[in-house]
Amino acid sequence: MNAELDYDLTQEQWKTLRALRLGAPDRHVPDQPVVAELVALELAAINDGIASITTKGRSVLLRGSPRVLDVAA
Repeated sequence: MNAELDYDLTQEQWKTLRALRLGAPDRHVPDQPVVAELVALELAAINDGIASITTKGRSVLLRGSPRVLDVAA
């Protein structure tokens, strides 16, 4: 297990991270306070005023959250 990629994100943070990925079907304007939290965790970045997912954020998103997976089960 890679502790570097283990994050205990809230449901809203996961939802926003998914929305930031390229080609996400739900391209609504993300919740700015949640984006700021993701930027602080280096999972998202603001470039030219536009939020985007970082490489680290994409890795975390692909890995998923055990809590999110438990809810789906």
